[in-house]
Amino acid sequence: MIDVTALGEVLIDFTDAGTSDGGQKLFERNPGGAPANVLVALRRLGRTAAVIGKVGADMHGEFLRGVLDDEGVDTRNLVTDPDAFTTLAFVALSADGERSFSFARKPGADTRLRSGEVDRALIEESRVFHVGSLSLTDEPARSATMLALARAKAAGCVLSYDPNYRANLWESEREACERMREVVEHMDVMKLSAEECALLTGEADAEKAAALLLSQGPSVVVVTLDAEGALVATREGSRLVPSFRADAVDTTGAGDSFWGGFLCALVEGEKRPAEVTLDEAAGYVRFGNAVASLCVRGRGGIPSMPSREAVEALLAEA
Repeated sequence: MIDVTALGEVLIDFTDAGTSDGGQKLFERNPGGAPANVLVALRRLGRTAAVIGKVGADMHGEFLRGVLDDEGVDTRNLVTDPDAFTTLAFVALSADGERSFSFARKPGADTRLRSGEVDRALIEESRVFHVGSLSLTDEPARSATMLALARAKAAGCVLSYDPNYRANLWESEREACERMREVVEHMDVMKLSAEECALLTGEADAEKAAALLLSQGPSVVVVTLDAEGALVATREGSRLVPSFRADAVDTTGAGDSFWGGFLCALVEGEKRPAEVTLDEAAGYVRFGNAVASLCVRGRGGIPSMPSREAVEALLAEA
């Protein structure tokens, strides 16, 4: 069995790296993409992971496949497209490590994943099946995602979702809201940011938004609240789980590392999400918080994913 399979974007983050001697902006090539980040976080924590996605037949696609192979992620369903370029994201960083994005994705290879390219057998041997919303922005990837979700549900996988909203990848905010909301009812667990609460529910308050999402299908909802930590909600109620203090260098991959940690703990808890208590869910969130606090101390999402030993050491110190 594979612990977690994720479908979605595998891309290059060209991260702000200062200026050259000539005064020109420099960018550092980092492997990324939210689903890929989650999978590498899981691998560093000792779990098995597989990816379903598409890259271009170019130097960046080859690099990304090599990185995931080196990390031990199963890439049998990472398709190479000879007719589209690997998606690129240029990431500018503020003084406190916060990010802004500019994408080269018109189209990017990740948007061209077709339904016929989704490996049914891979999904059926997975405990958890995870998706974001970037695979819902364009066809044919949107239809491939919906088909994969249906197959995963039929196979009894735990369904996991992180909307990961990027405004400049949607035609409009209205379309984004409609597409991001339409998959919620299928999910067992989901994570969203404080900024995404209103987009997904129309309610800006994290606790109220989580309660609304629970009423639509998921059994566990987590709202990440940056330095405050994360709010976790089950049908027993909700709880704020504080973060671990960290001097952030680069927040790229912070939410993904957190969710990789959460899913790791969920898998190891060996319970279906509907059976998870609020205390247990809070424990999963605490583990995820520890993973994220270590990730943001380095540059780039995948390169900064922490080891299991580092996470356990931090938890032991707290």
